[in-house]
Amino acid sequence: MTLLKTERTRSAEEKLTLAQIVEIVTGGEMPLRFTAYDGSSAGPETSPYGLHLATPKGATYIATAPGDLGMARAYISGDLQTDGVHPGNPYALLAALGDLHFERPPARVLAHIARSLGTELLKPIAPPPQEHLPRWRRIAEGLRHSKARDAEVIHHHYDVSNEFYEYVLGPSMTYTCAVFDSESQSLEDAQENKYRLVFEKLRLRPGDRLLDIGCGWGGMVRYAARRGVKALGVTLSREQAEWAQKAIVEEGLSDLAEIRHSDYRDVPEGGFDAISSIGLTEHIGVANYPAYFGFLHDKLRDGGLLLNHCITRPTNRGRVKAGGFIDRYVFPDGELTGSGRIITEAQDVGFEVVHEENLREHYALTLKGWCEYLEKHWDACVAEVGEGTARLWGLYMAGSRLGFERNVVQLHQVLGVKLAKDKAPAVPLRPWWVA
Repeated sequence: MTLLKTERTRSAEEKLTLAQIVEIVTGGEMPLRFTAYDGSSAGPETSPYGLHLATPKGATYIATAPGDLGMARAYISGDLQTDGVHPGNPYALLAALGDLHFERPPARVLAHIARSLGTELLKPIAPPPQEHLPRWRRIAEGLRHSKARDAEVIHHHYDVSNEFYEYVLGPSMTYTCAVFDSESQSLEDAQENKYRLVFEKLRLRPGDRLLDIGCGWGGMVRYAARRGVKALGVTLSREQAEWAQKAIVEEGLSDLAEIRHSDYRDVPEGGFDAISSIGLTEHIGVANYPAYFGFLHDKLRDGGLLLNHCITRPTNRGRVKAGGFIDRYVFPDGELTGSGRIITEAQDVGFEVVHEENLREHYALTLKGWCEYLEKHWDACVAEVGEGTARLWGLYMAGSRLGFERNVVQLHQVLGVKLAKDKAPAVPLRPWWVA
């Protein structure tokens, strides 16, 4: 009995391979091949997709930040590599991972894992340069959602490179959800269709005044100006503003369209006939919704319309802050909540909400198109921004596509009208736009 017990103890203390550690923390349910630099492997050999942990640095990233953040660090740095998919479009591999999740082993097993990895692999190291500071360290940029801090986080995401965005977004230079008539429709036609839908929902006519906040590269502003609407767009991204203003001049729209590098809260004009907010609300912060919708309500004339288009969660309960990967690499300080909260906050400042719709499947198709563009222009994108940033965008967009397909996130358009004091109806009895 003593010899048997000693043998069991010795075996339990043998150094675990990296593949064995992966099997332990995933519950032994690896849905694809896993290989590592120590020669170990796990998962089905027949899987068309695989992950290869290429370096000790990658192991450190994963061990010191378990979950999506550590995996993202290793992938973006090139220390976690993929088999069977293009780095610009790893959608199929992410889909194959399915519902893989990490389990925290019992304390005794965790200690065994730590001894197997060794102290050197467990010493935290600097993350890839694409990573933003954690929330608690962003205070140097100002309080959350102050004008200074909002400007910094927008700069982090949007001032990557206009040339890079041209490769990824395509000719429309539109970084928001398109609206598809069918799955076979081109991304460019679907983006044009989105602008058409917003324009018609807002009942815009020649001579009207439109304010487009968070205007990006000015797609909505130019669409409206081509149809005789006087449109003002504002964005916190200097590179976006410069690109958009140049496009306005080139199209001969300067008499009707203007783009400002500005916080929307600094727009002094009022009395607009309509306001479009396409992809901005995600950056506002849920606690700031009353001030946000109140500001927009004040900027409209009586009878004016607001179209709010933003990513939402499928429920109105639970957390609003983004996960570690999204917060550090994609949308620092971004927050999401359900469409019910959006509608409630708009109503509470005086908007009559007359319509809302969920375009979740449309965003999945939009992201599919962007990933295909990134894969097609991979070499040019890497030359423009570096392989780490290009890998980041492929991971983010492919993962987001899955999120929309699986109803982890949604996309809602909410249409509201500012009533006059007499509360008289301000819009037709039935929807007036072509769906």
